[in-house]
Amino acid sequence: MSYFFSDKDYENAIKYYTEALDLNPQNAIYYSNRSLAYLRTECYGYALADATKALEVDKNYIKGYYRRATSNMALGKFKAALKDYETVVKVRPNDKDARMKYQECNKIVKQKAFERAIASDEKKKSVVDSLDIESMTIEDDYVGPKLEDGKVTVQFMKDLMDWFKDQKKLHRKCAYQVIGFAHVVLHASPCLLLIFIFTEKITVCGDTHGQFYDLLNIFELNGLPSETNPYLFNGDFVDRGSFSVEVILTLFGFKLLYPDNFHLLRGNHETDNMNQMYGFEGEVKAKYTAQMFQLFSEVFQWLPLAQCINNKVLVRFMESWPLKQKPEFLRNGRSISKRGVSCQFGPDVTERFLEQNKLDYIVRSHEVKAEGYEVTHSGKCITVFSAPNYCDQMGNKGAYIHLRGSDLKPEFHQFTAVPHPDVKPMAYANTLMQLGMM
Repeated sequence: MSYFFSDKDYENAIKYYTEALDLNPQNAIYYSNRSLAYLRTECYGYALADATKALEVDKNYIKGYYRRATSNMALGKFKAALKDYETVVKVRPNDKDARMKYQECNKIVKQKAFERAIASDEKKKSVVDSLDIESMTIEDDYVGPKLEDGKVTVQFMKDLMDWFKDQKKLHRKCAYQVIGFAHVVLHASPCLLLIFIFTEKITVCGDTHGQFYDLLNIFELNGLPSETNPYLFNGDFVDRGSFSVEVILTLFGFKLLYPDNFHLLRGNHETDNMNQMYGFEGEVKAKYTAQMFQLFSEVFQWLPLAQCINNKVLVRFMESWPLKQKPEFLRNGRSISKRGVSCQFGPDVTERFLEQNKLDYIVRSHEVKAEGYEVTHSGKCITVFSAPNYCDQMGNKGAYIHLRGSDLKPEFHQFTAVPHPDVKPMAYANTLMQLGMM
């Protein structure tokens, strides 16, 4: 079954290891390999359960400790991960990979302890208030895009995307201007946005995860944002992909250009703890400054959480997962999430929520789909994911959805990944995350 891994067909790997475990439930290797498949599909809760089961079957199976440590790291359970890495190092003292992971995990544990020790209850001063952007100067030799009289224009956005496409950096003053102005606009936004469309369409996109060149491809296929071509991006703009700065500055730019026709919702990767692990913090510090990351962090807190279209369709990032209508997922109600955080919900939960709120269906993101989208719960729960060949390894398509005001019937559009410069995903991530999964 190893060929499923080489083909990146993790769903079938899970399927066949599950069948193998039905026949031989006392095989630690099967649990460990299924755990790896779950890790690759970001089902960290299931991966942790399988790694733990592998060790229950055979407490001397060292790879089980690797799997469990990786799962706990992904879930932010650093002390638990450190304990397992320590076990591996004791058994395999000459294993350089294990020792490196142990050392990196130990650094994180100590760093977290230090941060807790110096934490203060005092109200943090706003980064925006401490900035003096106007006093920043743009050097004479800078020939890149600039805001026109402090305003974002169509020409600025076109120049910005071309500039980024050539792997050039926006001047720090211009970057600070875009982020600062975005703070003003988003600060005035409610948590739940209500919009109404009539005959025109709106394009709903899912996760983009720092895949800037795929974002450009969406605009190439679907047209640039405008007052007559509105967009909604449903969170997880940054992390993992190594062009997250370019993605978020582009999205913020269009938000400033079309504040009523370009919408951004907050995902779980618009948070400090995820940015520290999965690359955005490191990328901002590498390309600009630690202060700029603090500013991004502050602005992310003002992103809306959900959007309701025509009082009929709720678009929300949702750190919860729909239970699929397959034999192993026929149950109703709620259960522990396969990712180990939040919960999963069945079709009865969806139906009841929609009925209580007089909605037709839900659009969510936050989950890789082979086809770029998935329709579940009798058409009432739709997932859209817009980062094709996620992390350069999943082989999935990307998708976006057209919703037209006349009937809001979803129209799905798929696309494949485009080439990007030779900068690997996770290039700016925490060192331990860059080391990969054993």
